[in-house]
Formats: sequence, C-alpha cells, structure tokens
Amino acid sequence: MGPVTGDDGLARCPWAGGPGVMRDYHDTEWGTRVHGEAAYLERLTLEAFQSGLSWSTILLKRDAFREVFAGFDADVIAGFDGVDQARLMLEPRIVRNRLKIAAAVTNARATVGLRESGGLEEFVLSFAPADPPAPTDTDEMATTSPESRALAKGLKKHGFAFVGPTTMHALMEAIGVFDPHLVGCHRRGA
Repeated sequence: MGPVTGDDGLARCPWAGGPGVMRDYHDTEWGTRVHGEAAYLERLTLEAFQSGLSWSTILLKRDAFREVFAGFDADVIAGFDGVDQARLMLEPRIVRNRLKIAAAVTNARATVGLRESGGLEEFVLSFAPADPPAPTDTDEMATTSPESRALAKGLKKHGFAFVGPTTMHALMEAIGVFDPHLVGCHRRGA
C-alpha cells in the first residue's frame, strides 16, 4: 500500500492516515533526527517496551515513562535498584513488564559505559546505511536491515538488552538515521 491522503489533504504513510496520536507522531517526530544521550536512551527504551504491543499504546504512556524514568537520564536510571524496579512494576501508567524494566536499567548502565567510546548517539549513528532505500509502498519497507543487525550485535557486545535487529530497525527509522517515509508522503525528505 502506498501513501494515503488524509482528511487534511496531505499524503502520509498508511499507518498514519487518520487523525490522532499516530498521525501526530508521524507528522512531527517519526523519521526526524534527535540529539543527545537522553533522547537516544528514551527512544531505545520505548522501542523495547513497544515490543509485542502497539506503538500508539507507548505514545499514550510516553509522558508517564518520561516521569518514572527521570527524563531518561542515564545516570539516574543506572542507579535504580531492586526497590526501584519493584516500584515501577506497580506503576499503572506504564507498561509493567519485569524483563523490560530490568532491560531499561541495564541499558542505562550500558549507556553510561558507552561514553568512554563516544557515547550512545555516536555509536548508533555509526551504523547509518550508506544508501538507504526509498520505498514506494509498504511491501517495500523492511523490518530489519544489515545495519540494524550490526547495530543490535554491537549494542549487545556493549551490554545492552532488548536490542534485537527488528527493534533496532524501528529505532533507526524513528530517530531519522535514515528517511523511513514512503515516496509520496509529505514528510519524505523533510
């Protein structure tokens, strides 16, 4: 399926055709480069929490995630202990999954450790594809790539968890490592 035209007359990737949180995310954030360690850690954490769920669920809980994970300050999260993780398991405003909460703490600690090698942002961007595809319809959109597989492998070597190739491909799309929008979408090339 190619781009769809919304009620506002703009062509978009089909998953963002109707009004609401998904369209807002598509139009203002998805595929847009982010900067800074906290922005990268937030997106990596949210992608992990999204695994097995809809992205709209995560977007609707995003403010709560930001609050309980201290604005995705890696130093603060890295200090979370078992008591903090138990507290998060009782927090109804986020996705309560013990493994994903533990992974968020693990990944914050790994992010702190990665600073010695240039940091999380630099590391992720080093896996940017040289010649990214320009899909014209959803059948051409990949869910993994050689770059996302390499990024997943590299992050795992640095101690990260919940960073499989599909999740890392979604991260790379979300943070604008390459332009994920379909040809014909009003956000393509923006």
